[in-house]
Amino acid sequence: MLKRMPVLFSGHGSPMLALEQSDATRELRAVGDRVIEQFGKSKAILAISAHWYTRGTFVQTAESPKQVYDMYGFPKELYDYQYPVQGCPALGERVCELLGDRVRVSNDWGIDHGTWTVLCHMFPAADIPVVQLSVDGTISREAIFEIGRQLAPLRDEGYLIFASGNVVHNLRRVEWENPNGSEACIAFNETVKEKIAARDDRAVMQYERLEHAAYAVPTPDHFLPLLYTLGAAEGEKPAVFNDRCNLGAIAMTGFAFGMDET
Repeated sequence: MLKRMPVLFSGHGSPMLALEQSDATRELRAVGDRVIEQFGKSKAILAISAHWYTRGTFVQTAESPKQVYDMYGFPKELYDYQYPVQGCPALGERVCELLGDRVRVSNDWGIDHGTWTVLCHMFPAADIPVVQLSVDGTISREAIFEIGRQLAPLRDEGYLIFASGNVVHNLRRVEWENPNGSEACIAFNETVKEKIAARDDRAVMQYERLEHAAYAVPTPDHFLPLLYTLGAAEGEKPAVFNDRCNLGAIAMTGFAFGMDET
């Protein structure tokens, strides 16, 4: 019998994360190592990235998805960086079976920086296939949570569900000289952690009612990936990793559901 795979949500912050060696990247590596130690290598990863934000829900079936450099103004070294993962058509097809009319196949996108800048630290060998599922910006938070619930059987089939975004993500309020978070950033991040620890999913879905929400989530794209993971790990209390904020207005906080904290 396969052990039920965990569900991960990770903050990704700046694309330069891919080239960094820091406390944050070392913690990402530690999480990846723990996944392998506790569960073995997954058959493939279903990645839900804030940077594939679409009208409708799409999934990939490409055997060799392209690496997408969907960021601008960074050093050439970042655009030269490669994380050459393969795709997994079987996983894409299984997602279609589970979601039915909710999803369509699209291979126009690829593996974007919301995914590869994190996975290159978690699983640096790039030997686990990756399939991306888009974040649908046109449906309700409840519908997003339900998609996560429908995807949960993948965990029992040897697939890892991974989402990437940020609990706090406000590029207009970035403080370049601040290595930590602003007061509002830290407060909102703490509130979301408390709600998730209590599995108050309704409060997380209705995040705009929380104090500092307008500052922390000026647009929903980076927050919504978290809701998919809440649905896929319904009722499970997570271990928290990379509990840190930076640049004033970015939270790197991650959640690991269904995984020991050791």
